[in-house]
Amino acid sequence: MARVQLTQLVKRYGETTAVADVTLDIAQGEFMVLLGPSGCGKTTTLRMLAGFVKPTSGRMSVGDRDVTSLPPWLRNTGLVFQSYALFPHMSVAENVAFGLQMRRLPRADIAIRVSEALDMVRLGPYAARMPRALSGGQQQRVALARALAIRPDVLLLDEPLSNLDAKLRAEVRVEIRVLQQRLGLTTMMVTHDQEEALTMADRLVVMAEGQVRQIGSQRDLYERPANRFVAGFVGRANFMDGTIDPGGFFVSKGGTRINLGARGNGAGAVTFSIRPEHVHLTAQALKSATGKNLNRLHGTVTVASYLGAATDIHVLLPTGERMIASVPNRPDVRLPLVGESVELEWPMDSGLILTD
Repeated sequence: MARVQLTQLVKRYGETTAVADVTLDIAQGEFMVLLGPSGCGKTTTLRMLAGFVKPTSGRMSVGDRDVTSLPPWLRNTGLVFQSYALFPHMSVAENVAFGLQMRRLPRADIAIRVSEALDMVRLGPYAARMPRALSGGQQQRVALARALAIRPDVLLLDEPLSNLDAKLRAEVRVEIRVLQQRLGLTTMMVTHDQEEALTMADRLVVMAEGQVRQIGSQRDLYERPANRFVAGFVGRANFMDGTIDPGGFFVSKGGTRINLGARGNGAGAVTFSIRPEHVHLTAQALKSATGKNLNRLHGTVTVASYLGAATDIHVLLPTGERMIASVPNRPDVRLPLVGESVELEWPMDSGLILTD
């Protein structure tokens, strides 16, 4: 395990810039997740660190070694692919041993490392099986064991759970996280799945259009997003575009007025943002909000979307704008009907003003 530093990494393909000036510092033993939509540059960044893509400019180091110009086999990075990439004609043990054989380790040492790696992922009894005899989750764990067997300085995960079904994905991500913490492995993972990112990472890097938009903990990005893109990509949010008037009110383009309290200052075009779970229907307003300065808006329910633990109530405001309130599904909570008039409320400090 080692500290990883990427400094001003750039990757261009002709006139197209896939990665633009990315600088990251991953601490020893840290689990960092690169999160973003398809085409944002996250996989290209990971593959540059792995050595499969040559950067146009910039520098990469693992520990005290500059690996920018080193071929993949000299970087001592373990890579787990999205598609498992197991050799179908080799047994589980032979797949795990492959990287060790390429490093020309003694046969006895290979046997020990293969056994250790399979035990780590709880597949010791499956050593003689062929990949086709394994489930998708088991195949992914074999791929993980193969990456761990070489005892890498850094573990790289390229959307490793995207081929698994939802239930299995939830189970395997917990297994990977527990194993990473137990081994203290410096790890970089790329994903477009925000739930994976939020549950696995020590820190998140949100990327868009080849650039880093924000770096921070899950709480930082969720509660204090730096811009509209991050607020919309990490979790869900209501947005309204508008300006702030001299009285400290946000005024949307449609004319909705929202009291910002002490934070009501600024100039130019801004965006008001609030999470659906912070917006309460009056009948379900939290007792903890009593006595606080509240914003209240009236509207009409247009859609009620049942989501299991909660129901999203879509409300049309008189201005023609829309807001969503997330209401917990509890026996003591009555959900409004479509067409019903409702009142929305939230504490003034629950919303955010975004300038980017």
